[in-house]
Amino acid sequence: MAVDRKLHNTWVYIKRHWQLYLLFLMPAVLLTLVFRYIPMGGVLIAFQKYNPFKGIWGSKWVGFKNFTRFLSSPDFMRYLINTLKLSVYGLLWGFPIPILLAFLLNRIKSNKIKQKVQLVLYMPNFISVIVLCGIVRVLLSVTGPVNGLFHTGINFMTLPEAFRPIYIISGIWQGAGWSSIMYTAALSNASQELKEAAMLDGANLIQQIRTVEWPAIKDMVVIQFILQAGNIMSIGFEKAYALQTDLNLNSAEIIATYVYKKGLLDGDYSFSTAVGLFNTVINVILLIAVNKIVAKMNDGQGL
Repeated sequence: MAVDRKLHNTWVYIKRHWQLYLLFLMPAVLLTLVFRYIPMGGVLIAFQKYNPFKGIWGSKWVGFKNFTRFLSSPDFMRYLINTLKLSVYGLLWGFPIPILLAFLLNRIKSNKIKQKVQLVLYMPNFISVIVLCGIVRVLLSVTGPVNGLFHTGINFMTLPEAFRPIYIISGIWQGAGWSSIMYTAALSNASQELKEAAMLDGANLIQQIRTVEWPAIKDMVVIQFILQAGNIMSIGFEKAYALQTDLNLNSAEIIATYVYKKGLLDGDYSFSTAVGLFNTVINVILLIAVNKIVAKMNDGQGL
């Protein structure tokens, strides 16, 4: 009864001061509409032979011709496999690292030491992707520190087989510390009483993590895994494009960089939009599928 009265009073207050809520929400709503929803109308050009001078409504409709052109392209499978390998390997190697870092940080008793370690771990996140790629190129150049350390003369940036490890390892170094923040925060809710009881019962480190700390972050891990697995096809083109060379394109050319080159460099707007729309549809299907699979494995709990 008290809960119903409280909800009623809240609703009355909102109705009485609706102008304040409208003023507060309007900027966010307008930004979302202008930059998220209105541009969705541009996907129509994926079904056209788009002419910038004629506009969307004046251009010729070609149906699924742009999609069939991409799917029948001899390079389609290479772009798709490169994208999937980069994403899946990045997920498999990069997803557990922030969780392990959170567990390790939670073991540091001194707040001063913990803050300094966190500062070192979080700093790479604030480095621009392009600056990061420049650092990687310098480190791995023929005259760079890596070759100097091992007394070799290998140009790693020209090796197709080296592109994925370089991309994934640099990504882990840049983002793992920052990604561990949410897990570290969730671990702060772990019961200290249970942890002390487990220690008194003779539980070792692994047993303490499994019985006390893991349940505190389990839901967060599930949500993050679903979101990351659902975005397997959404690799930003900036880093891949910045690390590309003419000699490593066999592994470095992914769908995102292909869309950029066809759309902005070649001016083939309809075809690049069709490729981007195909990428988005695959992402949505993956998100729904992963959510259902995880829900079945996690007692019906998904997104």
